[in-house]
Amino acid sequence: MATTLEGIIAYPVTPFSRTDGGLDLDGLTALIDRLVTSGCHAVAPLGSTGESAYLDDSEWYAVAEASVSAVAGRVPTVVGIADLTTRSAVRRARFAEQAGADVVMLLPLSYWTLDEEAITRHYTAVADAVGIPIMIYNNPKTAGVDLPPELIHRLVRDVDNITMVKESSGDIQRMHRLTQLSDGALPFYNGSNPLALAAFAAGASGWCTAAPCLIPELPLELYRAVRTGDLDAAREVYYRQLPVLQFLMRGGLPTTVKAGLSLLGLDVGEPRPPLLPLAEERRAELARLLADAAG
Repeated sequence: MATTLEGIIAYPVTPFSRTDGGLDLDGLTALIDRLVTSGCHAVAPLGSTGESAYLDDSEWYAVAEASVSAVAGRVPTVVGIADLTTRSAVRRARFAEQAGADVVMLLPLSYWTLDEEAITRHYTAVADAVGIPIMIYNNPKTAGVDLPPELIHRLVRDVDNITMVKESSGDIQRMHRLTQLSDGALPFYNGSNPLALAAFAAGASGWCTAAPCLIPELPLELYRAVRTGDLDAAREVYYRQLPVLQFLMRGGLPTTVKAGLSLLGLDVGEPRPPLLPLAEERRAELARLLADAAG
C-alpha cells in the first residue's frame, strides 16, 4: 500500500509475431528492458497502447506475467485493467497482484450507461479484492465512461487502497479541480500527451505516456526540468517533442508506436486487426519527426 509513483510512467505496446500474429513475449521483454534502462520511473503494460482490448484472456494473463517478470522489480509495474464486467476486472486484478504488480490501473468500460453508483460499486469491488494500490483511470473517449473530479475525489477519500488517478480527458481544468478538492493531496498523472507541460504546471505527479518507446530522453528531460524549476528548459524540450506527441495521438497509439519502433530497429509486429499498420507515407512523416526531435 505504500507504493508511490512519480515521473515518467512508460506504456509499452504488446508485440505480435509476424508469422502467426500471436504474442511475441521475447519482444515484449526486450522493449520493457529498454524502457527501464532508459530511466523511466515505472512501466504500465496492458493499457490502450498495449492493445489490451484486443487480447483474449490467456494472452492478457501471459502479458501481465511476462511484463512483471521483465521489469523484475527495478521500477514499479502498473498493470492496466479494462473490462465490461466487474467479475472479470476482479479476476484480473487478483492475477496481477499475485504476479507481483505494484499497482492496478482500473478503467471502467461501458456498453450500457453507468451511473455513479454503478461506477462506485465497480471500483469498490476491485479494491476489496486486492491489497495493492489502485489508480483510477479516466479516459472517456476510449471507455465511454466519464468520471467527474468530484466522483474521483470521493472514491479516493472513501476507499483505502484507491490512492491515485490518471486523468486522460484532455481537460486541464479537471486536474486543477482534483488539486482543489484534495488540497493538493491526491496524486494525479497526466494521460494526455499534448498536455504534458500544462499538467506538470497544474501539479501532476507524473506523465503516463507511450512516448518513451520512441523518444525516452525527451519526456525524462521535461520531467527533470520541471522538478528543478527550469521553466525555459522545460518549454524548449516540450516543444521539441510536441510534433511527435501530436502525431502519435492522431494516428492511434498502437499503430504509430509500433511503426516508430520498427523505424528504430525493434520489430514488434503490426497492430491486431481491425487496427491497421501505418501507411508508408505516414511512416516517412514519422521518421522525419523522430529525426527532428532527436536534433
